[in-house]
Amino acid sequence: MTDKSRLETRVGLFVLVGLLLLVGLLIEFSKGSSLFRRGYELRLHAVNVGGLKLRAGVLLAGVQVGSVSDIQLADDGKSVTILLTVYKGEKIYHDARFVIEQSGFLGDQYVSIIPTDNKDRLLVNGDEISCQEPFNLQEVARSTQGFIKRIDETAQKLDASVTDLRRVVLNEETLTNFSVAIGNMRTFTEQALGAVNDINVLVATNGAQVSVAVSNVVAFSQELTRLAASAEDVLATNGPEITSTISNIDSSAQALKSLLSDAQSGRGLVGTMMQNEQLSTNVQALAGNLAVASSNLNRLGLWHFLWHKEPAPTNAPNRQ
Repeated sequence: MTDKSRLETRVGLFVLVGLLLLVGLLIEFSKGSSLFRRGYELRLHAVNVGGLKLRAGVLLAGVQVGSVSDIQLADDGKSVTILLTVYKGEKIYHDARFVIEQSGFLGDQYVSIIPTDNKDRLLVNGDEISCQEPFNLQEVARSTQGFIKRIDETAQKLDASVTDLRRVVLNEETLTNFSVAIGNMRTFTEQALGAVNDINVLVATNGAQVSVAVSNVVAFSQELTRLAASAEDVLATNGPEITSTISNIDSSAQALKSLLSDAQSGRGLVGTMMQNEQLSTNVQALAGNLAVASSNLNRLGLWHFLWHKEPAPTNAPNRQ
């Protein structure tokens, strides 16, 4: 073999090795997988992936356990499917949380796996899980802009309210009335203090009389208490008699009511007298005669009525 043939062979081998390396690198950077490390695929569903790119890292507790192999838009256009290639042997439980995070303030985004209790089953190839969307700084900025706008509108309304308050409430007339009210309140408090001082002086001057009056009130209240106790004893002792008396009064009232009812309806002696005009006239005449007789008895006396004799008539002529 000539030197030229040997050189061509070496060049061919070098080119072949370079091509193989290039193919390996292409596979490594395009699919996120390694020629020497096998893995399994997980499908994440998110509303928005933000700035997540292909071949972004997949970190479990801060350790890279895979990479993003593909990002696909869902058929409905409302969600995104993220394909992850996780290295074989890495155990990820089904209760783990998947979050799209960012390295620093302006760093690249990656998929963070946050383990929880690790009590559920392990994830296997082809499992579909949900992913929390990343923190969107622009959306926050837009929300902050709207919030600032609302604050500005609120400040304007507050300023208008303060202006109206000054015009309606804090005007010169209102402040004058307020000052007068404060002056009146001060005068009233001074008068109240004077009245309290007078009361104190009155109590201090007439302390003995006040004590006597209080003692009299106490004694009177004690007498009232004893009187109430005596009344309770009387009621307790004569309860049956009082009850019988009230019952008798009630029966008398009922009888009187029945008598009046009979008289009004013409029943009984009184009713007959009221209804019979002749009898009523005779009774009235009898009552009048009795009245005259009683008046004469009262005026002349009983004995004069019984023993008084009329003088004999003097018909015989007087003799000289």
